[in-house]
Amino acid sequence: MSKHDDPLSVALFSEVFMIDQLARARLSKALPKGMELSHFSVLNHLAATQDEKSPAQLARAFHLTRGAMTNTLNKLEWAGHIHVRPDWDDARRKMISISPAGRRAREVAIAAIVPILTEAVAEIGPGKVRDALPLLRDVRRKLEGDGA
Repeated sequence: MSKHDDPLSVALFSEVFMIDQLARARLSKALPKGMELSHFSVLNHLAATQDEKSPAQLARAFHLTRGAMTNTLNKLEWAGHIHVRPDWDDARRKMISISPAGRRAREVAIAAIVPILTEAVAEIGPGKVRDALPLLRDVRRKLEGDGA
């Protein structure tokens, strides 16, 4: 078997990619009208960290270009879901925080998607899911470590 012919690696990542595609499609349909998965992800991150972030920090956290993050932030700001203020130490930079409306929008989104996730875990079995998490974390950490 050559290094270009590794059925185990291909099978693992084929499953991961298909899971990602199917999960994104299901969750995107369940989100409130006008909210995209990228919007929810940023709101969820800001709510979880409870700290202001610069657009560059958010772009790094999501492994996106600054341009892609700026596009998402512009939409969230237009919707009133985030506050954008100048960085008091460096006026060229901005700082982002979640607004009260953004917290409410996140809660509505969570209420819509949690039943989908809960049902999937219940059908697969919590024990099997718990057993799979260390493997998935190891794969993620490996890819993060490679700068992927």
